[in-house]
Amino acid sequence: MTGFVIRRLLHALVVLWLVSTLVFAFLHLSPVAAERVVGGPRATAADLAQIRRALGLDRPVLVQYGDFLARLPRGDLGDSYVNGAPVATLVAERLPVTLLLVLGAAVLWFTGGVAVGVYGATRARRAGDRAATALVLAGLSTPPFVTALVLLQVFSTGLGEVGIGFFEAGPPSWDHLLQRMVLPWTALAFLMAAAYARLTRGAMLDVLGEDYVRTARAKGLPERRVVYRHALRSALTPVVTQLGVDVGALVGSTVVVEKVFGLQGVGQLVHQSITLGDTPVIMGVTLLATVFVVAANLLVDVGYAVLDPRVRLS
Repeated sequence: MTGFVIRRLLHALVVLWLVSTLVFAFLHLSPVAAERVVGGPRATAADLAQIRRALGLDRPVLVQYGDFLARLPRGDLGDSYVNGAPVATLVAERLPVTLLLVLGAAVLWFTGGVAVGVYGATRARRAGDRAATALVLAGLSTPPFVTALVLLQVFSTGLGEVGIGFFEAGPPSWDHLLQRMVLPWTALAFLMAAAYARLTRGAMLDVLGEDYVRTARAKGLPERRVVYRHALRSALTPVVTQLGVDVGALVGSTVVVEKVFGLQGVGQLVHQSITLGDTPVIMGVTLLATVFVVAANLLVDVGYAVLDPRVRLS
């Protein structure tokens, strides 16, 4: 198991280095000139040259690349072109909101999706399975922003309690915080839960047809034990794998739900930075999302190895 984890850590480091290199290349290939963003539309040629020197953009590219890599282990992602604040500080201020949104939604979509998938698989081609399938199709056909707008319309009488103006009056109590996050969680989880229900149902149908499941039934074990102890454990491996990928990826891509509900998270920060051409912030969020994806995949690999020991030998 130790060797398996070490191999996965080395793979993760390689991925992080490759993404960091691509992000640095994006900085230099960006059509938005850094000095123009910092100096504004009225900056003269002399002002722009001075800004380039101040930002270190007049140095050789390899020197800048070396400095860029050297700063990353310290968490130094550079400074914003717009307000000069450290990118790490800007991201850290918004990250708790996004993490709460993603992790809360993940609990909803994982538990709900797995429950619906197991229910459909154990009642295959019956009325319950058809109802579950219809719910899944509705979820897969509804983008998160549509779900968010519908929820706002339905609960429009309580807009002050569902995330509008989130954190504007200071950090709320945990009870108030959770109350405000119910609709954003639901909006983000609905589509994902449908996908997980479909994935779980397919995996469960495959596992329920395996010889060891038929043997367990032939021994007279209760159906509940056969389904949840023998079949579900094997069926969860692809679901857990997908969970790690989705949770990591969503940390940097919740802009739609955050925009609709007025949540001041990382997604909103990305949207604002793209509008203003603030390249360092965009790069910082990209690196952050990569770290979360890599870390989530690492945890998934370890969890996958625990569920299926054969993975350790691959």
